Amino acid sequence: MAYDEGLAERIRRYLDEDPGVTEQRMFGAITFMYQGNMAVGVTGDDLMVRVGPDAAHATLARPGTRPADMTGRPMRGWILVAGTAVTEDEALGLWIDEGRAFAASLPPK
Repeated sequence: MAYDEGLAERIRRYLDEDPGVTEQRMFGAITFMYQGNMAVGVTGDDLMVRVGPDAAHATLARPGTRPADMTGRPMRGWILVAGTAVTEDEALGLWIDEGRAFAASLPPK
């Protein structure tokens, strides 16, 4: 499955000044790592956000979200945000910041 390159480019621009961020392609998606931990990614037309197991339930109440289910079962601590819910840069930035904050809470790899 290909990913939305336009959405990926918007994420790149948002994270451009952060030296702790790297990119990695995997399983037909692209992920953005913070200090070696996955923070956000793009799969298909959706934004994948790592929010952590404690925040996942609450974030699923927000518009355009659903559980991240890449292999037939939900991934704990991950959600998908519909691309249509992040067309505005401000909305995208809030999700990126949330994913990066969770990744920053983990030990660097």
